Amino acid sequence: MYLHLSRVAIALLSLLPLLALAKPIAFARGTTVMVEYGAETMNEVQVFYAPRYWYSAGAGWLELTSEDGQKQRHITYLRGNLLAKRWNMPEAQANVFVWGGLGRGTGNDFQGDTFVRNAGFQVDYETRRVYSAFRSDLQDSDQFSHRIDTLQLGWAPYKHDYDTLATWVVVQGRRYTGQIMEGTETAVLIRFFKRGTWVEVGATTDGNLQAMAMFNF
Repeated sequence: MYLHLSRVAIALLSLLPLLALAKPIAFARGTTVMVEYGAETMNEVQVFYAPRYWYSAGAGWLELTSEDGQKQRHITYLRGNLLAKRWNMPEAQANVFVWGGLGRGTGNDFQGDTFVRNAGFQVDYETRRVYSAFRSDLQDSDQFSHRIDTLQLGWAPYKHDYDTLATWVVVQGRRYTGQIMEGTETAVLIRFFKRGTWVEVGATTDGNLQAMAMFNF
């Protein structure tokens, strides 16, 4: 029994560096920098520092543009992230993250800036071959209210270790509310990561470029 538990613990320790990359909290005393490019619809930059493994804090910048180019939003915010629940399994890990923040936003359809409230959550499950995540992020103010819901399903053609290059094929569905886009945006992405660096690139079914880079250090 003790030997079995020891093997499980060793397996989890070997998996944690691999499973920690796609989160708003990477590891204790670690910094995460994320940059996302969504063609003409969404661009975002986030920087978070985690004093402990279960929470982080930092800042972000978000740009949203409607499909017809008539509405634009620029939001700058401070945000805190909390690991609400984690399940460690011999060959997998699942997490629930929640976050909230405050900021200021501007738009081309109203004067000046407005106070913005940010709230959201992420639920994810992954092994070294299968990945799934759902994230919902709300930016709300007296002038506008926008929510971005993102579902990702991924598959790795081979298992990877921390020191080797990981490759994933990811299908992503994303819905914007608040008159940014009608319907669901679907994209196919190729994801690569090794150690603390993560890059994914692909295109939507409409032919628009999607890209993201993440660095943990």
